[in-house]
Amino acid sequence: MIRSTMQDFPLTVGAILRHGSRVFGGSECVTWTGAGARRATYAQVAENAERLAAALSRLGVRTGEAVGTFCWNHQEHLEAYFAVPAMGAVLHTLNIRLFPDQLAHIIGHAEDRVVIVDDNLVPLLARVAGRVPCVETYIVVGDGDASALEEASGGRARVLRYRELLAAEEPGFDWPEIDERAAASMCYTSGTTGDPKGVVYSHRSTFLHAMAVQSASLVGITEADRVLAIVPMFHVNAWGLPYGALMSGASLHMPGPFLQPEHLTRFIAAERSTVASAVPTIWSGILEYGAEHEIDLSSLRTGTSGGAAAPRALLERFEERYGLRIIQGWGMTETSPLGGMAFPPPGVRPGTPEDVDWRMRSGRVAAGVEMRIVGDDGEELPWDGTSVGEIEVRGPWITGSYHRDPAPEKFHDGWLRTGDIGTIDERGFFQITDRAKDVIKSGGEWISSVELENHLMAHPDVLEAAVIGVPDPRWTERPLACVVRRRGAAVTAAELAAFLDGKVARWQVPENWTFLDEIPKTTVGKFDKKPLRARFREGAFDVERVERAARAARA
Repeated sequence: MIRSTMQDFPLTVGAILRHGSRVFGGSECVTWTGAGARRATYAQVAENAERLAAALSRLGVRTGEAVGTFCWNHQEHLEAYFAVPAMGAVLHTLNIRLFPDQLAHIIGHAEDRVVIVDDNLVPLLARVAGRVPCVETYIVVGDGDASALEEASGGRARVLRYRELLAAEEPGFDWPEIDERAAASMCYTSGTTGDPKGVVYSHRSTFLHAMAVQSASLVGITEADRVLAIVPMFHVNAWGLPYGALMSGASLHMPGPFLQPEHLTRFIAAERSTVASAVPTIWSGILEYGAEHEIDLSSLRTGTSGGAAAPRALLERFEERYGLRIIQGWGMTETSPLGGMAFPPPGVRPGTPEDVDWRMRSGRVAAGVEMRIVGDDGEELPWDGTSVGEIEVRGPWITGSYHRDPAPEKFHDGWLRTGDIGTIDERGFFQITDRAKDVIKSGGEWISSVELENHLMAHPDVLEAAVIGVPDPRWTERPLACVVRRRGAAVTAAELAAFLDGKVARWQVPENWTFLDEIPKTTVGKFDKKPLRARFREGAFDVERVERAARAARA
């Protein structure tokens, strides 16, 4: 038997840090301040990571213990991204938009001993400081008032300053050897159907995912890029961009708390970002701002969008106005997150309707991820582009359980059940038609809420649209279209119903319509349909019926 002669080299976050700081030490982390930018080279980031690791060790943080971060995207958060895992502890990114009960739950569930927090987020964290006795130390980034943390914790926890901690240490921390299968970081799911669940990423999964981020079939970043990470660092590792950037040498542009379109577009213009990654609601906000203000996006070679399906009109308008091609990607907290990107196949000319057709796909299965669709009977369905079932995945950066919660119902023969319903074609392009909890079954036939939403948001007078299923005495369930008009628009339900004719089957056109000021959003900017369903049940909506659509639905 011939055996491999290759070295058993551990794939760790520390290895990424060593590579980035030595090979690409001059690449930068640029943090937007609102008035301009502050910058640090990767060599400086690495030195500060060494100081932070030394400080955390002095505070008693041990191997395998969680260190929380309650921060915006900025240089100090990047330093923690590397220092905590590389020292053998576990980075736990806390979602700053969670409700207090959820936040207290996940801090306690992860048993965070130390939490690094931005000074302007202290009031939010102070709301739960009295309910998380596991936290022994708060480290505050910035010089703002932190007395609320001291008061809320009753003096039980220490409150220290990030800058002072690092100043007291010397660079040159002796990084330990770490098993690549050890825990590196953790992130909790949004908890839309129960308590949030903890997903724990290993060093190995993080390293492999970072390599995937660099591949041309996914994000494809290189040393020549300046990557604007609008996606929060508290949300699924900022889609792997911090680790992928250090590994590839791409400079990172961090917006801090300045996520408004005015600030983002000023940042892009001033620092000449080449890649930007954000959820569709952020991209939509930039598009709206650009309709009334002069903005310069000429430095961007590409944009990536994820977290929810981007409307076709959004992709088309960015290309028409700014020559910017936005590529959709798909993933979940459980998948680190990248599972696929919707790059069109060879031979498709950029900017054509066919090109947009392909970019409207949810993605093409990434190398390193295996995917299948499964029917209601648990049997695998063919990759024919028409068979519809639940998407299941497995791979080296896909979770196989949850922290302190095996959740067997979420797994099927070693595959993760995503809860996404869709199709896969023979070339591995997959199309998500709905979430399992959002599909509408009317008269025994499925209606895709995602497809209806995309068509509605292509109407020039529609800013946002969400479609939910509501009870119907004859058809069991019918779609209710919840629409936000653009400012100054007066489009009617009847006009929108007519707009859908020819775009979907006639029986799928909603007869129930309501107009809202805003669609509720989750903590990461996705449309949140749970409050919409609750408000409908409470009778809080003024529902308008379009009988023409109703007759068509019954034809």
